[in-house]
Amino acid sequence: MRRVIIGTATCGVAAGAQRVLARALTLAEGGGLEVVEAGCVGVCYDEPLVEYINDLGERRLYGKVTPPLLDRILAQGDEPDPALARHLIRVNDGPDRDGVFAHQARIVLRRCGIVDPGSIDAYLEADGFKALEKALGMDPQAVIQTVLDSGLRGRGGGGFPTGRKWGFTAAQPSPHKYVICNADEGDPGAFMDRSVLEGDPFAVLEGMIICGWAVGADKGVIYCRAEYPKALVRLDAAIKQARARGYLGEDILGSGLSFDVYVKEGAGAFVCGEETALIASIEGKRGMPRFRPPFPAVSGLHGKPTNINNVETLANIPWIIQNGAAAYAAMGTEKSKGTKVFALAGRIKRGGLVEVPMGMSIRQLVEEVGGGVPEGHTFKAVQMGGPSGGCIPATMADLPIDYEHITQTGAIMGSGGVVVMDDSTCMVDVARYFLSFTQAESCGKCTFCRLGTKRMLEILERITEGKGKHGDVERLLALGQQIQSASLCGLGQTAANPVLTTIKYFREEYDAHIHDHRCPAKSCASLVIYRIAEENCTGCTLCAKACPVDAIEGERKIAHVIDEQACIRCGKCVTVCPTGVVMKL
Repeated sequence: MRRVIIGTATCGVAAGAQRVLARALTLAEGGGLEVVEAGCVGVCYDEPLVEYINDLGERRLYGKVTPPLLDRILAQGDEPDPALARHLIRVNDGPDRDGVFAHQARIVLRRCGIVDPGSIDAYLEADGFKALEKALGMDPQAVIQTVLDSGLRGRGGGGFPTGRKWGFTAAQPSPHKYVICNADEGDPGAFMDRSVLEGDPFAVLEGMIICGWAVGADKGVIYCRAEYPKALVRLDAAIKQARARGYLGEDILGSGLSFDVYVKEGAGAFVCGEETALIASIEGKRGMPRFRPPFPAVSGLHGKPTNINNVETLANIPWIIQNGAAAYAAMGTEKSKGTKVFALAGRIKRGGLVEVPMGMSIRQLVEEVGGGVPEGHTFKAVQMGGPSGGCIPATMADLPIDYEHITQTGAIMGSGGVVVMDDSTCMVDVARYFLSFTQAESCGKCTFCRLGTKRMLEILERITEGKGKHGDVERLLALGQQIQSASLCGLGQTAANPVLTTIKYFREEYDAHIHDHRCPAKSCASLVIYRIAEENCTGCTLCAKACPVDAIEGERKIAHVIDEQACIRCGKCVTVCPTGVVMKL
């Protein structure tokens, strides 16, 4: 039977996948066509995505599919329609049109966009729960040793060895323990966890159950932010099906393991990504970090030993158990094993989700996998690690991506968000943006984090408005270092990273803003002057009509002039000018 697999993850829905799905369901009413919903295969820039499997079993993946285009895809039979060639991404598992998959090694994402995330039968057909069956036949300590030997490190930011973390919890004598999946993904530009939960929720559950067996836990909690409605729906369905099939509950698969999972919805506080704040939120308290020790492995949720891993970490576990520690350790670098999922966003041609071996260079990730920055611009920097990360300049783009090298730059690996910037990006404004996020998300418990980030933000806002003062950079450095050393949790300790790294690598941009009252990227509105190249102006009047304050004068077919005093620097004149004669100075 012919089949169409439609990507209905959040990115697909935003691009119009629901309309394509509705059309497919209508066409399937006559029989002979199976319609399957799936998650995101990672090619977010080409959504909506449809994979068509013909009667011969040949698979063709198409991008930017509309309902009329779907009709043509299904009408082509076993022979491909040449008119659809520009939409064709790849055939079967062959090379893809853009080379996005060529450099990938998909472990966490191996089922995403391919298998129906709402069907436990589809998961079982794709070798689901085989790792659990194998783990239940092993001694719990042997499971921990396998994870330790694999070299898997926490994919949530800190990079702590996962096997060691499991060992700490397993060593506690308590009869009741917890496993928590941290799905509180809050970094701007990051969508790794969301995509995995939407595309392969059973893998995360399987990883949690294996962890429960290894550390001796009887309960699991998935802490997922309420802003992920589709992920929550698919998680709920997966938990119910797993429970009905005996993979959750009492005496799982006759092993004697009793383990169940429930979902706790978070309200979207960034600080709840920190372990102790997350635990407080689950307990119904205000999400605020506490002093450690004791660490959660000793006294966590409800005072019981608790192991916490993020979505990507847990999704790696079934593959490691099934394929062995050596297979996983064979990928990556000496100290950073395996693969890493990255969300590519910002000024990049092929934004989306990719999974690559540790050790790939930043340049390869941006230019070869992501397609580089838009035409006419040059690659300038990447922001890694989210708002708590840092900016790494293009001059360091040949640096391998692993925990050690990224940390040496002043940034952090984080959960895997990569925001790409080109020469149109103002680095001072980037620092202001990320600091505004962390300042707003500070829980307020620590004075240095609460007030220090506020003072830093005020200075950055003043600089981007052209009101910078001599000594502002030195004030930012001093405040940043004080906040780092005096804050209780990871949010405060890393909040200043975007500022400190942009000063370190782009100090000349700060100096230009403060001393020359100029934004080199021509991005900060208060420091930009708009002028019309009168000798080339055709007098089309479009700019004058678009100006909200009537700051542009000129008759039709006569060169126009901008009144710089009246101009509010909204940039609409640049947007509407058909000949590109409006200049930003």
